[in-house]
Amino acid sequence: MMSWQPVQAEGLEQILTLLRQSQSPDTQIQRQVQARLESLNQYPDFNKYLVYILTKLIDEQEATRSLAGLILKNNAKSHYEKFPDEVRLYIKQECLLALGDRSPLIRATVGILITTIVTKGSLEQWPVLLEQLYSCLDSPDINLCEGAFGALQKICEDSADQLENAPSQPLNVLIPKFIQFFLHSHPKIRSHAIAKKGSHIWKNDYFVYYHNCVNEFITPRAAALMSNIDKFLENLFQLANDTDSDVRKHVCRALVMLVEVRIERLIPHMQQIIEYMLLTSQDTDDAVALEACEFWLMIADQPICRDVLQPYLDKLLPVLCKNMKYSEIDIIILQGDIDEDEHIPDRIEDIRPRFPRSRTRQHTQHSLENNSTDQLNNATDTNNNSTTATPPNSQSDQHLPDEDDGEDDDDEGAGGNADQATEWNLRKCSAAALDVLSSVFREGILPMLLPILREMLFHTNWQIKESGILVLGAIAEGCSFGLAPHLPDLVDYLIKCLDDKKPLVRSITCWTLSRYSTWIVHNEAQQNRFLVPLMFELLKRILDANKKVQEAACSAFATLEEEACVQMVPYLKQILETLVHAFRKYQAKNLLILYDAIGTLADSVGSHLNRPDYIELLMPPLIERWNLLRNDDKDLFPLLECLSSIATALQTGFLPYCEPVFGRCILLVQQTIESSGVDSTPDKDFMIVALDLLSGLAEGLSAHIDSLVERSNLLPLLERCAQDPMAEVRQSSFALLGDLTKACFRHVHKHLNFFLPLLTQNLDPHHVSVCNNAIWAIGEISIQIGAEIQPFVSIILESLILIINRNNTPKTLLENTAITIGRLGLVCPNDVSSQLQRFIRPWCVALRNIRDNDEKDSAFRGICNMIILNPLAVTNEFIYVCDAIASWEKPPMELHAKFRDILQTFKQEFGNEQWKQLTDRFPLPLKQRLQMHYGV
Repeated sequence: MMSWQPVQAEGLEQILTLLRQSQSPDTQIQRQVQARLESLNQYPDFNKYLVYILTKLIDEQEATRSLAGLILKNNAKSHYEKFPDEVRLYIKQECLLALGDRSPLIRATVGILITTIVTKGSLEQWPVLLEQLYSCLDSPDINLCEGAFGALQKICEDSADQLENAPSQPLNVLIPKFIQFFLHSHPKIRSHAIAKKGSHIWKNDYFVYYHNCVNEFITPRAAALMSNIDKFLENLFQLANDTDSDVRKHVCRALVMLVEVRIERLIPHMQQIIEYMLLTSQDTDDAVALEACEFWLMIADQPICRDVLQPYLDKLLPVLCKNMKYSEIDIIILQGDIDEDEHIPDRIEDIRPRFPRSRTRQHTQHSLENNSTDQLNNATDTNNNSTTATPPNSQSDQHLPDEDDGEDDDDEGAGGNADQATEWNLRKCSAAALDVLSSVFREGILPMLLPILREMLFHTNWQIKESGILVLGAIAEGCSFGLAPHLPDLVDYLIKCLDDKKPLVRSITCWTLSRYSTWIVHNEAQQNRFLVPLMFELLKRILDANKKVQEAACSAFATLEEEACVQMVPYLKQILETLVHAFRKYQAKNLLILYDAIGTLADSVGSHLNRPDYIELLMPPLIERWNLLRNDDKDLFPLLECLSSIATALQTGFLPYCEPVFGRCILLVQQTIESSGVDSTPDKDFMIVALDLLSGLAEGLSAHIDSLVERSNLLPLLERCAQDPMAEVRQSSFALLGDLTKACFRHVHKHLNFFLPLLTQNLDPHHVSVCNNAIWAIGEISIQIGAEIQPFVSIILESLILIINRNNTPKTLLENTAITIGRLGLVCPNDVSSQLQRFIRPWCVALRNIRDNDEKDSAFRGICNMIILNPLAVTNEFIYVCDAIASWEKPPMELHAKFRDILQTFKQEFGNEQWKQLTDRFPLPLKQRLQMHYGV
């Protein structure tokens, strides 16, 4: 054993003084102390002093000792490999000796230090560690036992792969040991000291460590756990009714994880498990009820869901509905009783960070298929920066309202308690569960749910009424068919609720109405009855005196904009007046949502926005905001996105504003590139949003952008951006390249020897959006340069053929790929037609559902050229060719003639009898369209 003592007492005292001073609330003192502590890292023995303070000075304040350990942990994390061998040996030795310290905080700090060393090195480099921890588990010294389990739990969290793959197979010993301790008779063993992250407040829950240790190996299906699964389940079930709420919580968590990875082991016990989860979903401890509620989300994704849950729906549905009511503490946290708060400035921590959306380009803008469901999903998806708010940290992808009052604070010790309203909670989980279950059981749940819903909606308690409106929103998609007869009355009721005196009722009503916007807009029988009244009521709520209502109304209105599109045009003046008024009312957080609503409006009504009176209303507040924001202010992100949509919609109407906007975008891109270096990582989001706004300018202004591009260094900058290692930067770069190709090709032409090889290198479907935009840009370039693209055709075509034949390729990527193949065939038919047999079927399938437009025309003219050159390639797939031809509503005259000639030629080649046999196998509508339009 290595013995060490501080060489200088004054040196030890100096470090102690710094550690005590670092706890000062004065930030200036903190910075000075931090600098001095960092300067001490040049002395090799500094880390020995730190571990000595942590483990030996038992009469020193806990906070000071723990801080020494955390500084040592950070040092180890940064440069453990540079520690001298004797320092490493001393730290390891003293950590193991301090596992049984009388202070829970010091034991936890020692555990953190141990797992950091394991993570930076490996278990094999510390061979005695696990053996010593094993031996401590059986110690009669409860502190030592707790310390060992704490360290093991952290190792299980941070180094599960090491434990599972270690040659010594430690899990074969550890997991049976953990399972054995589930039922330990000593209360301290089942009630272990577990620290909340960053907090010095400890909670007795010993079982949690054992159970967490095992849970770390459920999802990865660790072999050692799977071989002990029966014993694990046996002991787990015995803990189901434990008096300790944290034990019950972790029992639920383990069962939920097992549903995902080993449901076959649970099936024999499923009846008891469901009954247990039903009971536990009503636990008086919300944390336990939340863990139980996760079970319904997980089971809904399993094939057995309908069979196993059907008998319990009459019990489960009331539980979920009841759990969706705000608690009194929720209302206090959300300040739900404050009617008017629009005058109160937002705190910085209330404003959720926003991330820019890189542009995805496509040749085909509209599909013949009904995409209303997709649009609603996109509007409410948590990974989409749309205007419809959803809960952060959702553990399932459900479309729920955002009732947060700020972002999660992941480290309570850094800034006080995290706002409970931001957390994934019982209300959100229950609503998400009801959402997914309604998608499984559809209208089958309505006979049980409608009576509950009716009672909730008309309840005198506003909190129950509010939760009823949430229930109605949660089942909007799953039960849409069964609810249809009730929707006229329900929507009428909801529109009235927008005027409720309670802000939380008004805000949830906005969200729920947005969930029914598809029906409101597209149901012709009811359209006139509800669309306009809803639009004007939402506009009133956009100007509500309550910030949460403003936010919900803005989000709901954006969803309505997406659905209604040009139906909004007659009301643009009133809409713009309201949104501009909101600029003067809104605090910082809701301004971000307002930008989204304005951008969505521009996307939805397009060039209808290009009227002088509308422009005079809309642009001054946006430009005023534009001028106020610095280049490093992240509030630029949503404003740039908004301006991009507006520039595209206004077209030449944006000309008075284009020069300063264009110049600033160039500056943002250039500053980001210049700040990139070996030792710096600039925030590339600024570059992404600037590139996207430049795309919007190019798309909207078209040839009018030519002079701005000519006077700038945009193309050399774009060359740099297109090589960026970040996929989102390349995605936006290729979108801009395609837009510039359409708007001012003469400037792009000079750089094609650089861009075309780069585009071919990015035809990787694993990066869907980058690949999509690269394909789109190639298609636009091919139309411009014609046969000049021939040297690149073979390598491009090979990648495109692989993509179009690939399983599970996103629809937009397939459509763009097919159109670019067609365009290559238009300009280089001899090169492409030789490969026609390899892609003709998926090509036809990809383009049969897109609307008639110029892009589709160019692609079909290309495929016609290829068929004429290589007709044998399509003989076996001729029905697909006919189906694609018949997908045209009204082809241009030249294309119609090509179609007729091809069909007549094939009819002659087949002969009348064989042609009749072939077409008799066609679906009747296809056969009729070919006869009607092409006479075959």
